[in-house]
Amino acid sequence: MIVTLTANPSIDRTVVLDSELVRGGVHRASTTSQDPGGKGVNVARVLTSAGVQAMAVLPASTGDPLLEALNSAGVRYCAVPSDGLARTNITVSEPGGTTTKINEPGSPLSVTTRDALFDTILDLGRDAAWVALSGSLPPGIAGGWYADLVRALRTTSCKVAVDTSDEPLSSLATSFPESAPDLIKPNSEELAQLTGVDADELERAASAGDPTAAVEAGRILLTRGVGSVLATLGSAGAVLVTSDGAWFASPPRIDAISTVGAGDSSLAGYILADIERCSPADRLRRAVAFGTAATALPGTTLPTPDQARPEAVTVHALDSPSISNSSSTIPSSSSTLS
Repeated sequence: MIVTLTANPSIDRTVVLDSELVRGGVHRASTTSQDPGGKGVNVARVLTSAGVQAMAVLPASTGDPLLEALNSAGVRYCAVPSDGLARTNITVSEPGGTTTKINEPGSPLSVTTRDALFDTILDLGRDAAWVALSGSLPPGIAGGWYADLVRALRTTSCKVAVDTSDEPLSSLATSFPESAPDLIKPNSEELAQLTGVDADELERAASAGDPTAAVEAGRILLTRGVGSVLATLGSAGAVLVTSDGAWFASPPRIDAISTVGAGDSSLAGYILADIERCSPADRLRRAVAFGTAATALPGTTLPTPDQARPEAVTVHALDSPSISNSSSTIPSSSSTLS
């Protein structure tokens, strides 16, 4: 079983426009949609669609529309009683793939709810293959809470992945190596936050075929105790850095529609490949395939395995410990196509 935590879940409402968003203007939506959301919920949705047993843990009150949405999506969940309703996040999607997000802060969590979430994750984690801690933290939970959870989960046999940003990410990093997870999944901005590198330069260099800066930043995190780093670099692709080496994956060209949920889909793709005991290169390949598939879908729609195309992702193994211009292309194995 894969367990995901979404401490700040949401109802994600997407508004699709036929023309560019104009500040101060009046727009008419061509379509609208509404889905259960939050990064951990998204990971669970992708895993569920792939036929993998997943459990989404989140705070929710009885009668919260979020729970009905999860039931409709067929996602198993464990709702820890909470006083407030899930927040509503709004995504405005323009032609060409530009998306604008407006995220509410979320309902404050009581000490009782916070502690119950912690205990639930720790209990479920004892029998899980992976626990993914994803997204922002709501009012009432301090930034160091993820660090406390990782330390507690390290007493179990499960693997721990973290995908967060801002204060929760900074607080987690300050307590490395004690709170270092098995996998961390930053985007370029979050990798910059962790290591002090320039986020724009990371993506520019990777887009030009040189992932050196991203890989070296990933290796900084390995020296601080992190098991593996899966860094997504937008349309340039992604890098995977482990103690065994580094790999760079380039996605196929697509017409991007929405980037919402792409990072969550990448994390789910990685976990899917890991539980199938795929090689590091194929774990990265699957991650990029699912992330790319997500960007080709409208709004908060998430990809199914049939929509991911790992065979179209190019993966290069990079020289270690320093990156040179020489690299080898790794063909897709049959396990990534299952």
